[in-house]
Amino acid sequence: MEVIDIFDLLGTIAFAISGALAAFSKKLDPFGVIILAFVTAAGGGTLRDILIGIQPVSWMLNMNLVYTIIICVIITTIFRKWLLKLSKTLFLFDTIGIGLYTVVGLELGLQAGLHPLICITLGCVTACFGGVIRDILINEIPVIFRKNIYATACIIGGLVYFLMIKIGVLENFVFAIAASTVFLIRLLAVVFKLELPNLYGDVPEKPTEF
Repeated sequence: MEVIDIFDLLGTIAFAISGALAAFSKKLDPFGVIILAFVTAAGGGTLRDILIGIQPVSWMLNMNLVYTIIICVIITTIFRKWLLKLSKTLFLFDTIGIGLYTVVGLELGLQAGLHPLICITLGCVTACFGGVIRDILINEIPVIFRKNIYATACIIGGLVYFLMIKIGVLENFVFAIAASTVFLIRLLAVVFKLELPNLYGDVPEKPTEF
């Protein structure tokens, strides 16, 4: 198994647990838990594969990823009470997931012969859009559309990825450094309450009705 495949597997585990925990926090039924875990883990990769023309999409050809999601749902179900008591658990697994999946998207973009900027976009899509689907399904504003530093962390991780390649760092180290960069930026942003600029100033959240 190549390093990028390991990153893909670990990202799937992190996002599947993230999706299952989000489902339990909303008290969804077992079917809802499975669906939310699945779309969180596979949603971004599915959109990425559609964009670069991979058919069928990756998870349909790799049953190990499907089995991994199911196992993660079972394990999360068993330990859900303990995991839900840890208020930062969902954030932690989501942050691990975006770091790993950013690198997977970048690498697949390079393999497709795409421009570095497009590769970074694919990294963001892979990392973020499973979470977007998850949040929409549980009636939350997706994290990527708030002021949180989320996609920004993926973009910086992508830039670091190509910088490491440019200076000749070994591929496996490039993967680890880029994923760690995304994770650390997201973690530090939350710890120190760093946010993107507010574009709306004192504009009320709800538009004035006429």
